[in-house]
Amino acid sequence: MPEQHAVLVLNAGSSSIKFGLFDCSTGEASRRALAAGEIDGIGGTDGIDGPMTFAVDGAAPRALARDEGDPYRAALAPVIDWLRSAWPRVRLAAVAHRVVHGGQHYLASVLASDEVLNELRTLIPLAPLHQPHNIDAIDTLRAACPGVPQVAVFDTAFHRTLPRVEQLLPLPHAWFDEGVRRYGFHGLSYEYLTIALAEAFGELAHGRVIAAHLGSGASLCALHGLKSVATTMGFSALDGLMMSTRCGSIDPGVVLHLIDVRGLSHEALGTLLYHHSGLRGVSGLSGDPRVLLEQEAQDVRAREALALYVHRIVRETGALAAALGGLDMLVFTAGIGEHSAPVRARICGALSLFGIELDDDANRANAHVISRATSRVKVVVEPTNEAWIAARAAWALVGGRSHLG
Repeated sequence: MPEQHAVLVLNAGSSSIKFGLFDCSTGEASRRALAAGEIDGIGGTDGIDGPMTFAVDGAAPRALARDEGDPYRAALAPVIDWLRSAWPRVRLAAVAHRVVHGGQHYLASVLASDEVLNELRTLIPLAPLHQPHNIDAIDTLRAACPGVPQVAVFDTAFHRTLPRVEQLLPLPHAWFDEGVRRYGFHGLSYEYLTIALAEAFGELAHGRVIAAHLGSGASLCALHGLKSVATTMGFSALDGLMMSTRCGSIDPGVVLHLIDVRGLSHEALGTLLYHHSGLRGVSGLSGDPRVLLEQEAQDVRAREALALYVHRIVRETGALAAALGGLDMLVFTAGIGEHSAPVRARICGALSLFGIELDDDANRANAHVISRATSRVKVVVEPTNEAWIAARAAWALVGGRSHLG
């Protein structure tokens, strides 16, 4: 059998690693992965006590021993072993790594050299849940697959089209020159949507579109001409919408109060804002809307958390629609956006002033189009495919060169 050229994609999060293998034998990265899986329960900052598990292509997860000395890097070993044992005839062209923050210098995918990695380390404070693990994954795969290009694909790069007024912060201008500006995130997801929406809806997708990436992290992006013109996340991945465990936008005076009056340390403050706020913090129960929806009838805090979550999405959608000068299409994606019909229904109900008319049956079925034919705004559920965007970018960068790995 001939060798098969492919790109391995790694999405390294705080307690899990998602991976996928994409065939490139036809001269481009296939949109559907040859195989995909996840290492879960690594631990790290989430303090997970349960087993670390490995699962691929929907098979039942199998438990793995956790290396307490260096759990994150050790968790990559099963991925490498799987690749070599299950796909012995695959010749890796590259390994593509989703990197959350590219700062002001990295506006496109790059080969992850020592110089690049050193600069990416300076951005760790801006994305502490993800950036350290993105870098660890690159380091580990460089050692495990010598000669295979390691490609950093940035979540911030898609938002390079933001107008300058959207990038500016109301601070002394010298800070802007130092990189204190609004960047935007979830760029791989939004880039995929621009491709999928243009294929499905043609010219309408080039109009005034708001995409809602609602997962454990959440943001909105205003698109016009299939380009990012405004977004809710800014300097860091804490900004904007209320999320599963992250606070989103809050009065900076609250942060000063927590430091000056409550005496919170920098570490404690970071833990609060990243891990114990959002849906989890307000509800006191969970950061998962499914759990809160089950409990809201008898738990006032669950009801309040969901109400605030929806309210913040609605309010920010209105602001982005104003920036766009109107709204032609609203798109839901990511875990909550793709699968939570009740959350979508509440959001769309509150946005009826834009002429949104939801088809309740289509919404409950998670259909592709969930608005009625008479709706002035087309409402769409579009599953995202960030891994393919990363594979595609890496393949384009290496020019189809292949290496044994």
